Amino acid sequence: MRIAVFFILIIFQTSLVADPNTLRLATTTSTKASGLSDVLFPLFEKESGYKVLVSIVGTGSALRLGRSGMVDVILVHAPDEEIRFVNEGFGIKRHRVMYNDFLLVGPAADPARVKSVSTLTEAFLRIASSKQLFISRADDSGTHKKELAIWKKSGADPYGASWYFEFGAGMGQTLKLSSKDAGYTITDRGSWLAMKKTLSLASLFEGDELLQNPYGVIAVSARKGKYINLKAAQAFINWLLSEKVKNVIGDYKINGNRLFTPYR
Repeated sequence: MRIAVFFILIIFQTSLVADPNTLRLATTTSTKASGLSDVLFPLFEKESGYKVLVSIVGTGSALRLGRSGMVDVILVHAPDEEIRFVNEGFGIKRHRVMYNDFLLVGPAADPARVKSVSTLTEAFLRIASSKQLFISRADDSGTHKKELAIWKKSGADPYGASWYFEFGAGMGQTLKLSSKDAGYTITDRGSWLAMKKTLSLASLFEGDELLQNPYGVIAVSARKGKYINLKAAQAFINWLLSEKVKNVIGDYKINGNRLFTPYR
């Protein structure tokens, strides 16, 4: 069984159809790039009987779809934004699902010499001072939000610099462009493990506390949209947080590497 991935415009066109047997889900490009969405969502369809309409977008866009009542549930990775979403009344409750981490990747030759520093902020400062190409997703995704937070903490301002390219695309496309143009970028580990054999990139910095990457799932409040299918959203959340599905997430590996760790 295959899940159809709908672009935002298609979601907008179909979202006003009140179908009790359909779940409208917005999730991040990293779940797609890692391959996890192709495992989880067809399994939910098979076991629940719900049809899943999936919008694969950045976390910022997923939250906007939730705020507009165009989806029933969101699966994203920007905890501060998720908590704000709930506190503002757009979501019912944030549930922790799983986590991995981010990595700084780039050309194996490492012209900015980021491998020789001890902190992530130093690595970013090295890229800025050496004017080495950095490719930003620039798509308001969770990964993009993390990157901006690191630049801010480093004290460097890349905006408008000739070496800083704002791509505006998903994780898979950003990794491919970074590989093609020998640029640095931030990636989630799941996407990296799924794609690294096809890329001319190396993992250059990882393990910093700033690189933690937790995912959460939130049902959209029925007060925010006339057609919110709260029953389907809650069914999905209960299923996703079950021990059986946590085992599926934990057992999902590529070349022996676990991509995500479920919260227990």
